[in-house]
Amino acid sequence: MTLENAIRVLAGSMVLISVILTLTVHSGFVWLTVFVGVNLIQSAFTGICPAVYFLKKLGFQ
Repeated sequence: MTLENAIRVLAGSMVLISVILTLTVHSGFVWLTVFVGVNLIQSAFTGICPAVYFLKKLGFQ
């Protein structure tokens, strides 16, 4: 799996997990969804994604 695909899987998973947590645990988890969305928008404009650093340490190239 490429680094770009891993980022997409991570972002999609985080959104789905946060929606499930929002519906089942507490409505405050909606802020995790907001954070992921803002991070995606920020990375589109700046080209910098904090998740890249962590995924590279896990061995993705």
